[in-house]
Amino acid sequence: MTDDDNAPVRFDTKIAVLLRDDLETWQRLNVTAFLVSGLGTQVPEVIGEPYADADDTPYLPMFRQPVLVFAGSKELLTAAHAKAVGRGATLAVFTSDLFSTGHDKANRAAVRAVHRDGMDLVGLAVYGPRNAVDKILKGAPMHP
Repeated sequence: MTDDDNAPVRFDTKIAVLLRDDLETWQRLNVTAFLVSGLGTQVPEVIGEPYADADDTPYLPMFRQPVLVFAGSKELLTAAHAKAVGRGATLAVFTSDLFSTGHDKANRAAVRAVHRDGMDLVGLAVYGPRNAVDKILKGAPMHP
């Protein structure tokens, strides 16, 4: 490995998660994991190469770039969601209803049952050009 292999990379795109700031710690972790889980299936270029250790034990590939996590109020989340939808951004949502469901089919039904403007959002993930994601998340601080 050369020194250039460790040089910082500036990506043209951004993967970002915005969490409502009143969530419990376990909820923040769970919501983040769920929100980013579908990104690689819809945007395969965000996935890097598989990993292997020095013994050649294989490991799954991961995102090729950092996932930035932000926090904000319910109002900030609602505004970010509206901007993301308006811009046609690649978007995942997690509503408060999903804390009481137990599987994927029930999760999809819970989201489907509520109109976009009536969703009680607790988190969203957005992917796209860095400047577009920055505009969508304007005003949201990094998660502490």
